[in-house]
Amino acid sequence: MKLFTIPNLFTLGNLLCGCLAIIFALDGDLTWSAYLVGIAAVLDFLDGFMARLLKSSSPIGKELDSLADCVTFGVVPGIMVMVMVQKGLYYSKEGYLFLEQNYWLTYFPLIISLFSALRLAKFNIDTRQSDSFIGVPTPANAMLLSAIPLMAGWDGQPDFMTRYAEVAPAFIVTPFFLLGISLVMSLLLISELPLFALKFKKFGWKGNEVRYSFLLACLALIAWLGYAGIALSIVAYILLSVVLWMMGRGKQENA
Repeated sequence: MKLFTIPNLFTLGNLLCGCLAIIFALDGDLTWSAYLVGIAAVLDFLDGFMARLLKSSSPIGKELDSLADCVTFGVVPGIMVMVMVQKGLYYSKEGYLFLEQNYWLTYFPLIISLFSALRLAKFNIDTRQSDSFIGVPTPANAMLLSAIPLMAGWDGQPDFMTRYAEVAPAFIVTPFFLLGISLVMSLLLISELPLFALKFKKFGWKGNEVRYSFLLACLALIAWLGYAGIALSIVAYILLSVVLWMMGRGKQENA
C-alpha cells in the first residue's frame, strides 16, 4: 500500500493548510486564514487532477481526501465565522445586547463544521455524486465564507471597523448576518440541491461548454471586483446550477 503518492502529497498539503488556518483564525488573523483556505482549494483540485492524470486513484486517497477536506473546508470556516461573530460584538455594541447576554450563541457558526462533516460522509456513499454534486460542496462553501474577512480586510486590529466601512457593505460582518449565513450555508451543504461539478474528464470544449464559460466568468468577476468576485462566483455557481437543473426538469417533462 503506497502512502506517499503524488496525489496524496497534494492532499496532505491541503490538510497542512487547514491546520495552519485554524491557528491563524484563533489568533485573530482571518486574512491569512482565508489565504490558506484558497491555497488548500488549489491543492484539493490538483490532488484529484493528478490522480486522474497518473491513474493512481486509491481507496486510501479517497479517505485521506475526505479527512483533509473536513478539517480545511469544514472546521476552518466554522472557526473563522465564530471568531468574526465574537469579535464583532466588541467592535460595535449597538443592537447586540441580546448576543452579549446569550454569549453561547456566538458558538453557533460551528454548525458549519458539523454539517460539513455530514456532507462529506454523505458524499462518500452517495453513488449519485460521481459526475455532479448533491448539495453545496465543502470547498465552495469554505471559499464563500473565507471571502468575507478578505472583503472586509479583517486583521483583528482595534481600528478595523473604521477601515472596514470604507471597503465593503457594513452588514456582512455584523454578528446577526454571520449567524444567518451560517445556518443557510449549513443547510445547503446537506440539501438535495443538484449542482454541476467542475471535474474535467477531458479538456476539449465540447462537453465542457458550461464549465469553461463559468470559469471564464468567474475570472472576470474576480479581476473586476477582487475578493467580492470570489463570493459572487460561489453564489453564481449555486444559482447557475439551479437554472440548469430546472431546465433539465423542463426538458424531461416535455419529452
